[in-house]
Amino acid sequence: MTRGYATPVGETISDSTDWRSLVADAVGNFIEFWGFKRNHGRVWALLYLEGRAMTASEIQDALDLSKGAVSMITREIERWGVARRVRSPGDSVWRFAAETDLMAMIGRVLREREASVVSRVKADLDEAERLAKRARVDKATIDRLARLRTMAQLAESAIDLFVRTAQLDASNVMRILTAPLRVGRK
Repeated sequence: MTRGYATPVGETISDSTDWRSLVADAVGNFIEFWGFKRNHGRVWALLYLEGRAMTASEIQDALDLSKGAVSMITREIERWGVARRVRSPGDSVWRFAAETDLMAMIGRVLREREASVVSRVKADLDEAERLAKRARVDKATIDRLARLRTMAQLAESAIDLFVRTAQLDASNVMRILTAPLRVGRK
């Protein structure tokens, strides 16, 4: 068996009967759903559960990953700010520790990734509406475009509010979603 990590000797997180394996896989699956690589979530979950900084070799053994994969993953999760590289005085080996402020992590991802997508969508919808008006598209279609743009603006505001306050007010979204549409001819 591999060296494992600070839990029972001889066990690794990749042991399928281990509760830690279930946590790592669950977080990995969730992270993959968000568009990241599954092993990013598994490595972060391991570091978070362990509660201490771990060497690349310990991560490699615990998750049954290659040295190259651990190197790539730790570099990427550092860049996203979900883990940090640490070295104790007198220690020659870098270790990796998980970010434990979950709101800070979620906020960073929302701000850096989702907010930029929403911003691009909003800009595209602004341009589409401008072009549609110039092409003299009917008022009902322009209204639908404006409604989509408003949804993008609300999403942008919601992300900003959530990142700043960890609160979300969806009342404006419900107003837009339930408002009647004008039906017109093209």
